[in-house]
Amino acid sequence: MTPQTLIGLALQMPGAYEDHPFGPESVIIKVEGRIFAQIFTLRGVDSATLNCDRMTGDFYRQMFPGVVVRGYHCPPVQQPYFNTFPLGAVPDRAIREMLGHSYETVVGKLPKYKRERLKAAAQAPRREAGR
Repeated sequence: MTPQTLIGLALQMPGAYEDHPFGPESVIIKVEGRIFAQIFTLRGVDSATLNCDRMTGDFYRQMFPGVVVRGYHCPPVQQPYFNTFPLGAVPDRAIREMLGHSYETVVGKLPKYKRERLKAAAQAPRREAGR
């Protein structure tokens, strides 16, 4: 999967938007001010870091040993809750699953009124461009 494809998929999530708080070299995708996807180049390799719960994080690290690793940039106490991986080394289907889990993990921690607002936005009919 290319970085552009992952960014496009992430931005399709209700309420998702792009940000660059760490500079132009990394793309951060947020929902309600919280990061759920980070896309960047690590040692010349297109990579991503996604949120996860501890059990799901362990599952993907065991499924792709040495490829999906604990969040490389996180303090040790937060590492089990993030997975980092090179985009070209993990099947697209697994990346899509991890992205969906990351989004749901972050949204699940939001206050109820924000979760309901996102749910309503997701169910609202979309307007076509120019209308």
